[in-house]
Amino acid sequence: MISYLSHRALHSLIVLSVMSFVIYGLMGLMPGDPIDLMISADPKLTSEDAVRLRELYGLDKSILERYGNWLEAAVSGDFGYSRLFAKPVLDVLFPALANTVVLIGFAIGFSLLIGLPAGLIAALKPYSKLDYSINLIAFGGISMPAFWLALLLIILFAVTLGILPAGGTGELAAGGAWTKLQFLVLPVMTLTIASVGGHTRYMRAAMLETLRQDYIRTAKAKGAGSGRIVLVHALRNAMIPVVTIIALDFGFLFSGALVTETVFAYPGMGKLIFDSIMGNDFNLALVALLLATGVTLIGNLLADLAYAWLDPRISYE
Repeated sequence: MISYLSHRALHSLIVLSVMSFVIYGLMGLMPGDPIDLMISADPKLTSEDAVRLRELYGLDKSILERYGNWLEAAVSGDFGYSRLFAKPVLDVLFPALANTVVLIGFAIGFSLLIGLPAGLIAALKPYSKLDYSINLIAFGGISMPAFWLALLLIILFAVTLGILPAGGTGELAAGGAWTKLQFLVLPVMTLTIASVGGHTRYMRAAMLETLRQDYIRTAKAKGAGSGRIVLVHALRNAMIPVVTIIALDFGFLFSGALVTETVFAYPGMGKLIFDSIMGNDFNLALVALLLATGVTLIGNLLADLAYAWLDPRISYE
């Protein structure tokens, strides 16, 4: 296991290194730079000032030289300053990361609590009215665009009923934990509805496939009860492909909840990455994208470790 984890850590480091170069290169090829934005914001800046500022910030050098300088500073723990927020990158990143962890944690938790049992029930009664009803609801959740669903929830709960805030995060000291949780209800509901249908469908398909296996028929022939067959023999094996989907969803939601965060003005990682790219805040965008890549790699590693726990035949020794 230690050897396997060491190899995975090395592979992850290589992936992060390659991704850092690719992301830095793509951002360096974007039209304009922070100095151009400064010139457009202050017409008093002359062309001589622009040249001096580019020399000062190292923007007159080639992409390879600039990337080498950034990598050397990053290895020493200096990730630079955010131009948009006038703060060190990590000081801007950590609050957004905390907000995203809370949002994604609730969303994935509720999605799994609803989707996995629903998919299991549908698989146990295939092609019945209950199965068709669960599939219809799942397809409805998958088909609804996140921004449209978010706007509908705002209109219903914030505008019409007036029982929930339309956006923001709230202050913990202003009204206690419940007040802050109220700001999470609508974005969590949006992400949960958008993802629960997929989890339901994957769980149903995996369970149906598992229940057709020979060892399930053997267990039935030996007189095993229905509950033991489902929970002991079938469920663990059916969870293997579902765990893969959950790991991929976690990485996607961590950086891809941009639409939901934008509609609800929620300061999370998705919105931060978008704002930093649009504002040519290279340092912030690069570190945020690398962090999202790292979270995806960690999710895949946890999924691989879960395989060995679900199926004893899988070993990483």
